[in-house]
Amino acid sequence: MNRGFEIVSKYADANLALPYRTTKNAAGYDFESAEDVIIPSIWKLNFLKILWAIRHQKNFGESDLEKARKVLKPFLIPTGIKAYMNSDEVLIIANRSSNPLKRGLVIPNGIGVIDADYYNNSGNEGEIFVQILNFGLSDVKIGKGDRIAQGIFMPYLLTDQDRSQQKQTRNGGFGSSGR
Repeated sequence: MNRGFEIVSKYADANLALPYRTTKNAAGYDFESAEDVIIPSIWKLNFLKILWAIRHQKNFGESDLEKARKVLKPFLIPTGIKAYMNSDEVLIIANRSSNPLKRGLVIPNGIGVIDADYYNNSGNEGEIFVQILNFGLSDVKIGKGDRIAQGIFMPYLLTDQDRSQQKQTRNGGFGSSGR
């Protein structure tokens, strides 16, 4: 096994493009959205009410707090793509440099980490989603086929103690290796 991309079975007939490098010296493979999606602006939701309450040290109920959590929860943009790679490699999902500037879109955790065992494990086919928050003033429409992120394959190193530590086997998808 080396490394590459495949289309997940759910999108087998959706005419998706595999991630690609746009220029000769590009490090990243451009990922496209598998569907049309609307990413709402956080400012249009209940976010400001919660910020005001926090700033003014006002009490607010658990239902208000839950609404705030939902507002700040990233949206997952499906790519319809899975990636295979060697066991000592990782696929890093990074934001496109134009997303914050032109669209107000950010990846809230900075990068996404796709481990080799995310691909075709017993509980997950391995579809890659891109987490996005919209800090812009208006909703952003992402069309099917719009470039939304880039992926970079990289090797990684292990510590001397790694072999002595017990590891679990991944059995699932997004967030399946722990909290």
